[in-house]
This record gives sequence, C-alpha cells and structure tokens, in this order.
Amino acid sequence: MSDPDVSLRILALRSTFSTIEAVLNPAALRADIASLSEQATQPDLWDDVENAQQITSALSHRQSELTQIEEVGARLADLDVLVEMANEEADNASAGEVLQELKELEAELSQMEIQTLLDGEFDASPAIITIRAGAGGVDAADFAEMLLRMYVRWAESHKFSARVLDTSYAEEAGIKSATIQVDGPYAFGTLSVEAGTHRLVRMSPFNSAGKRQTSFAAVEVVPLMEESTVIDIPEGDMRVDVFRSSGPGGQSVNTTDSAVRITHLPSGIVVSCQNEKSQIQNRAAALRVLKSRLLLVAKEEEAAKKKEIAGTITASWGDQMRSYVLAPYQMVKDLRSEYEVNNPSAVFDGDIDGFLQAGIRWRKST
Repeated sequence: MSDPDVSLRILALRSTFSTIEAVLNPAALRADIASLSEQATQPDLWDDVENAQQITSALSHRQSELTQIEEVGARLADLDVLVEMANEEADNASAGEVLQELKELEAELSQMEIQTLLDGEFDASPAIITIRAGAGGVDAADFAEMLLRMYVRWAESHKFSARVLDTSYAEEAGIKSATIQVDGPYAFGTLSVEAGTHRLVRMSPFNSAGKRQTSFAAVEVVPLMEESTVIDIPEGDMRVDVFRSSGPGGQSVNTTDSAVRITHLPSGIVVSCQNEKSQIQNRAAALRVLKSRLLLVAKEEEAAKKKEIAGTITASWGDQMRSYVLAPYQMVKDLRSEYEVNNPSAVFDGDIDGFLQAGIRWRKST
C-alpha cells in the first residue's frame, strides 16, 4: 500500500478538511449549540410554538454540522492506521478497504466544501420549491411529477424534511403544479441552483404513434423566511379563497373546505396550501410562503439583480438550463456547468448531488 497516489490523495483530503474546518468553525458551532440548548430547556419554550420550532430546528442543524465535522476528522485521523494495516497485511482486501474509505471521504468532503461556498443571506434557510408543467401537454405534466418525486427522494436521502404543501393534479396524468418545503442545513442555498427550465426528451408513453416527445417544466426555488422577518401585507392587498382539497383517493382533507389560496393583488403572486386539515393552519402556511416570495422579490429589486424572479420562467424552447434525454440515448446534462451523467434513472431517483455541486461552483465562478 505504498502507492504514492494514495499518499497524495490523503494529503489533499487533509488540506481540504483544514480549509473547511476553518470556515465552518467548530468552536463557534459548539457555542451556538450551548446557547440553543439552554433556550430549548426553558420550561415555557412551547408557549410560543413557532419560536420553539425555530429553536429546535436551528439546534438540530448546528448539531448535525458539528457531528459531520467531528466524524470526518476522526475518519481522516484513522486513515494512517488503515494504511499501516494494509501495508502489514499486504493483501488486496486491505488495500481495497483503504481505497474505498478514500473514495467515500473525497465525496463527503466535496459536499462539505460546497457548504463553505453557501454564504448568501438566505442560503441557510429552508427551501420552497414550486414545480410547474410547461409546454408539452400530458408529457409535461408527467415530467413535472417526475421532478417532484426527484426532489422528495433527494431530500429523503439526505434525511431532510420534505413536505408537499400543495398539488394541482392534471386531468390525464401527472401534475399541473406542486409546492414543497424542504428543511435541512443550507437547503435553499443548495437547491437554489435548480431554479429554471428543465427539458425532457423521450419516447412518449402517452403517444400511440410512439414518437419522440419534448416537454418542459419550470422550477422555482425561494427561501422560507423566519417568522420574525418583518414584512407587512395589508389585508386589502390580498384575496383569500377557501376550497376543498383535491387529490386521488378519499383523504380526510377532502371532506371540508380547508384548503386556502391567497392572491397578492399588486404583484399577482398566488400561493395555496392544502396539506393541513385545518383551514387556519393552511392559511398560516400559505401566508408564510407568500411573505417569503415577496421578501425575495424586494431583495432582488433592492439589489437590482438582472435574473428573473419566480413565475417568469417560460418553460419552453430556448431557455432550458438542464436536459434529461431518455431517447435516442441516455443522458442528463446541465447546460450551464456542462456537468452530465449517463444514468437518468438514478437522477430521477434523487441522485442529483453532482448537479447541485457543479451548479454551485458554476454560480460562484460567474
């Protein structure tokens, strides 16, 4: 196991880890955890449910970050022992164990390195993802549902919370639109590079002639603002509609007019929520999403950013940021970072870390 390439890889890993450790600052994380833990033990914590949820969520995130740093540091320290054992035993199994550990650590440190690039104002916030079917008819609606499943599966694989807040089903198959909330460390910063138009090329299962079909879906990603974030919306600027939740099956949420749709009249932004059984809960959730979107718009206007805000993505020819090709060949390619893979099935099953990392690095370099 005296391969010089292995030694160089280990040196590179330790150098990368030192940089990451300096940025993430374990000492500061421990101080935050101590402060949040003290707040979490207060007897009146749950008198204010929303504040309690924020404290416990922040505590969980900090603990997760610190645990990851400590575990990776310990594994790096153990590498020397693994290499020494491999040299003593001089067999393929021991050498293979070292190479496997190197591969896993390189992947984990690459993900941690990305986190150090997420220094935007809202990057640490939960993410609100809205997916809308675009041009392409039934195939577009089916594609939108495939993307919804992709993001939910990605969140589950990272042990992030993923809540479907609202779904509008298409008549034949798939969905017209869906909104999900993803809550985990740096969820918005990580997923923000998914915003844009996604294109699917495949042999359509809805076309009796078996022709190749191109369809589109638009993905919008905004940060979920903290409840303490101040943004006032006059009652006269909102129209609130209640309706019966829709969806397949006889769910209990379908039995009352509990779903809520809020239209912000000045901007035309519409949000809805039907996930909860209570109309009051749905109204609160929809209002929070609306405030998040309005605050993001205000921040973008204030900074005079050129990028278009949510809802302006055309989801049609000419502006796609990623292509998913299932026929005549198999490929998923991001047209901004040029990152591509030849396994669309894995991508649709939530394996999008490579695209997220490439997208974040691309954005940082532009």
